[in-house]
Amino acid sequence: MTMKAMTIKPLWARLFAALALVVPRLALAADPCHTVTFEDIPFTVCQAQAGQDVRLWLKNDQGQILGNAERVKATLAPGERLVFAMNAGMYSPSRDPAGLYIENGTERQPIVTREGPGNFGMLPNGVFCVTDRFAVIESRAFAAAPPACRFATQSGPMLVIEGALHPRFLPDSTSTYIRNGVGVSADGQTAWFVISDRPVTFHRFARFFRDSLGAPNALYFDGSISRLFVPAQGRADFGLPLGPMVGLVARD
Repeated sequence: MTMKAMTIKPLWARLFAALALVVPRLALAADPCHTVTFEDIPFTVCQAQAGQDVRLWLKNDQGQILGNAERVKATLAPGERLVFAMNAGMYSPSRDPAGLYIENGTERQPIVTREGPGNFGMLPNGVFCVTDRFAVIESRAFAAAPPACRFATQSGPMLVIEGALHPRFLPDSTSTYIRNGVGVSADGQTAWFVISDRPVTFHRFARFFRDSLGAPNALYFDGSISRLFVPAQGRADFGLPLGPMVGLVARD
């Protein structure tokens, strides 16, 4: 926020300004994404409701990796617009997903349930699934009874598992990165897509989902390469091409 020269404002303007201090930007429906401060750290939260057009993207019709918001926008039909998008799970050097990936009901990469190296293999990991609702499901539970996801992406580790933080997260960790992930409300009606706007630990990032947003389940997408695109706000985080991406589409 920039500071401007003080001017005498009418009463209604002063009241509105005071209200803005106590009403979270979450309540301002005109904003596709908003900033929430938690423990002095700003997080950008992009909220979607069940029934809205949340999609995943990886490649175009020619099999080329999309990798950024401009190429995603090029795949949209006339009258459609991209509300927001972010990276949606870990990937190999070829930009192919590290685990399960479902797009428009078609499984393009199978689920991985074994423990492995890196954050992806830090079990429990999980799957973000879009049906007529949203869900974040632990990977082995998903594999045992897979729902009919229209879109799904696997990543890891889980941040919040049924209200508990991942057991390997340390409150005194010194490992901090710009991180992003997704959390889902208990009724599956709301999904929160979040990026930290300053480097944070896993522990703090997970607590933001649980303690600030009230998400009983949340999934880590990635860190250090995390990027968010919000065209209406002019936000287009810079970086190398991404693998899977998730976002919200609206019709004008």
